[in-house]
Formats: sequence, C-alpha cells, structure tokens
Amino acid sequence: MPVPIGHIEALYRYPVKSMRGERLDRAPLGWHGLEGDRRLALRRLDDRSGFPWLSASKLPELVRFTPRRGGDAGADALPTHVLTPEGEALPAFGESLASRITRRGAGAVEMTHLRQGVFDDASISVITSTTVSEVCRLAATAEDVRRFRPNILVRSARTAPFEEDGWLGGVLAFGESADAPAVTITTRDVRCAMLNIDPDDASIRSEMLKAVVRANGNNAGVYATVTRIGELKVGQPVVLHR
Repeated sequence: MPVPIGHIEALYRYPVKSMRGERLDRAPLGWHGLEGDRRLALRRLDDRSGFPWLSASKLPELVRFTPRRGGDAGADALPTHVLTPEGEALPAFGESLASRITRRGAGAVEMTHLRQGVFDDASISVITSTTVSEVCRLAATAEDVRRFRPNILVRSARTAPFEEDGWLGGVLAFGESADAPAVTITTRDVRCAMLNIDPDDASIRSEMLKAVVRANGNNAGVYATVTRIGELKVGQPVVLHR
C-alpha cells in the first residue's frame, strides 16, 4: 500500500561535481538524475583509477567555487564560467581555472563534460530534514543541509531521524498520480569526509562524520535511481510504494 511520507522541502543541483550547488524551486527529473546535475567534473590527469574525479574530500576549497552561466543561457544550460573564492569569474573550460585549482594542491586537472553525469553511487540522493537536524545536533554544529549535498530534501511527517533506511527497496513517488515522477531507493548513503566541510569557508569539523558513525553506522540518507521521469517541484507530496 502507498505510504505518505511528507513533501519535498527543497531541491538541489550541483552543476560541477564538488563545487557549490544551486537551490531550485523545480527541476526536470530525467533518466540520469536532475537535468544539469554533476554534468561537469574536474578530472585528475595523473589518476589512472576508475574514478579520477577531483572531489572536495581531496581539496576542501572546491566547495567555495561557484559555477555560473552566461547572461543569455537558460536555467538548465551548462555553466560557462566558475567564480573563484576571490570573486574572479574564469571560463569553466579555460586553462586559467585548471591552473588556479592545480596551484591549490590538487595536481594537474582539466574540466570534463559527461552527458550522463558523474555520480558516486547513484544519480539521485535523498535525505529528510529530520536526519539533517539530528546529525547536526549530535555534532553540536549549526544546522546546514548543504553539508549533506542532497538532490531532494524531504520534510517528513514523522520525527524519526534516519527513517530513510526503511525505504530501501521501495519506490518514492513525487505526487499522487499514477504517472508521478519516481525513484527506486537502492542503497544507504555512506558518508565521507565531505560532510565535515563547511560550505561557506571550507573549514573542517570532524565531529560531523563522527556523529553519523556513532548514530547510524556512518549512514545518513539514501541513494536512488530514476524509475519514472517528470518534473519535481517543492511542495510535492512524497509517497512510498512497496
């Protein structure tokens, strides 16, 4: 039976992997996640592993770089420039940006565009605001959902943190109609050092990750794959199907 969970409280997209994200009122949900999400990433040129992408866990200052679009570009267009922490707008694919990041200790990098996006585990991440609040409370840290970098923040009707664990194997529909956009919950979100990074100044607070480890075995939120495409909007009801 369908189980009402709550509603979409916020939507987030991250045009460049590990850089500053965007809060959205609505977003198209395609087969590869939110349109425009993590379609660009910095590739480490000396990395021959299967996952050579530079992340903020290796260079925390990445969270202070802000992707920007040209003045006549649509809301779903790829970024054309990146605003540095010092306020300088550099071309996203220019040598100047790559050199600037290399000089910060990242090694040689280049911007790469991947049509289907660059994701750690799955194309959609979901977390409840209750879980965010609980982790920050346990870590004695100001509440800030940006640390968790979700795509979909759910305001649950329940007040139980980590309830997302109980959604595994189920389908979350965003709306009550038979053709509502939906995702299948595939795995828990195992947290990494990115959770410790302050999104404003890139300072590190290790209490965040320690709190998740103690409270829920290092899991906070869930990953999902797209089951049915459509448009997501803040305020849409969230319904769990099993």
